[in-house]
Amino acid sequence: MIATDLTRKVWLPLLLLPLWGIVYHYLQPMVNWLIDDIIRMESGSHFTEAVRFFIFEVPKVLLLLALIVFVVGIVRSYFSPERTRKLLAGKNTFTGNVMAALLGIVTPFCSCSAIPLFLGFVESGVPLGITFSFLIAAPMINEVAVILLFGLFGWKTALIYVVTGLIIAILAGYIIGKLKLEKWVEEWVYEAQFGESGDGEEQIRFVDRLQFGYTAVREIVGKVWIYVLLGIAVGAGAHGYVPEDFMASLMGKGTWYSVPLSVLIGVPLYSNAAGIIPIVSVLLEKGASLGTALAFMMSVIALSLPEMIILKKVLKLPLILTFAAIVSVGIMIVGYLFNLIF
Repeated sequence: MIATDLTRKVWLPLLLLPLWGIVYHYLQPMVNWLIDDIIRMESGSHFTEAVRFFIFEVPKVLLLLALIVFVVGIVRSYFSPERTRKLLAGKNTFTGNVMAALLGIVTPFCSCSAIPLFLGFVESGVPLGITFSFLIAAPMINEVAVILLFGLFGWKTALIYVVTGLIIAILAGYIIGKLKLEKWVEEWVYEAQFGESGDGEEQIRFVDRLQFGYTAVREIVGKVWIYVLLGIAVGAGAHGYVPEDFMASLMGKGTWYSVPLSVLIGVPLYSNAAGIIPIVSVLLEKGASLGTALAFMMSVIALSLPEMIILKKVLKLPLILTFAAIVSVGIMIVGYLFNLIF
């Protein structure tokens, strides 16, 4: 019975992968056939194109999520929070910022885990600036964001996002470290004592790591699918009905205030990559510049109000405002830079 279960876990991905490839490859023709030949909707109308966009993007995004989240789930099984803390403890400035930002990409993190992670980092001797490099990179450069960017815009845009996100995380953490802002961490954080939680490095069979992948798909896709639908629904409406010249005038290259405006709009919003990236896709389609769209997306994902409210329990307000200001400036610089280049 155990052997049969192990065989199923190992071979199931290999059997499903060709089916995934066939469905993904023929998705656009199938959607066109459904809209044009089966339902016979009026070709070229605003409503038809909005429906076509929605029916195509929803399965496309969910297929990409299921595949890559499974792979990232396996990768994450090698990086427990305790192992991450040990890797970062005792590292020099800047080298530690680089390592922290890179680890932020592959380790589990969400706003809800901000406090225990922060406490664990401080207790392990991780400098404040290095901690912030991790806290910035983890939510901003997550697998959902990279998957959706790759699926909607291609690998070049996804790579640009990853590189610029890393630069922001590294430099923001480095600046915060140089400013010596430890006095604005709540006193009880440094007074708290934490016991050893183990090294988290016990040997795990690869078949069990496959189970981590299945669990990641079930949990992550299960949590974000509603945001995918809502985001794509908003995007579909904009795709079908928003005039191109309107978005071009508001978020185009020729508008000097477009980047700071996009950041100001994005910071108080609460969404995740699954909900915001389909909207960004339509903004670009309607004439928004790449830099402005990336700045908007980064501000929404990296500076969410819920995360700041949670961090308020361990950080004093001046440090939270400094953190938000430094990251916002970094995002705006990226926005202007890419508007200039592209």
